[in-house]
Amino acid sequence: MTTRLLLAGALITLLALPAAAQNTPQGTPMRIRGTVEKLDGQNLTVKSREGPELTIALAPNFTVSAVVKKSLTDIKAGDFVGAASMKGTDGKLHALEVLIFPEAMRGTGEGERPWDLTPGSLMTNATVSGITGAPQGQTLKVTYKGGAPSTPIVTFAPGDASLLKPGAAIITAASKKPDGSLTASRVTAEKDGVKPPM
Repeated sequence: MTTRLLLAGALITLLALPAAAQNTPQGTPMRIRGTVEKLDGQNLTVKSREGPELTIALAPNFTVSAVVKKSLTDIKAGDFVGAASMKGTDGKLHALEVLIFPEAMRGTGEGERPWDLTPGSLMTNATVSGITGAPQGQTLKVTYKGGAPSTPIVTFAPGDASLLKPGAAIITAASKKPDGSLTASRVTAEKDGVKPPM
């Protein structure tokens, strides 16, 4: 299937976010966005986007990824990307953010589905099959099975627990246990002022 998206002033076919990029332990999946309050050993306390403070028990071998800025010129045909988007009044998908997946993550969460970045948003993870110019800006044509200055474009970079400092923005796919406790094995965190836009 092929999709097209617009990047705030630039046209881009598709927007996706790495839903499966965060490996989730057993339990009910729960995406958490917020800011770090503190890291105490394996316990990460986060002020969630929705307001409540949550404590997440991190796996003994948890990993931390950072996000680093990229630009539209860094995206080329054949890249596997994820983009969050909203349908505009023109009926086209307009990118809210774009993630260039590292090659090792090719195929992660491939396809299009509802996303929770903003109400009504979609996530599309797909391969870039073409890049063209348009009056509104650049258009990325993406294919999956079955830039604009205001549109963040990022990729993952290695990180460590030192990024989990108070005030740092994070996103994680946690697992909610029947007793209400939360666990996670991977956290994506802000680095050098670049916040996870997804």
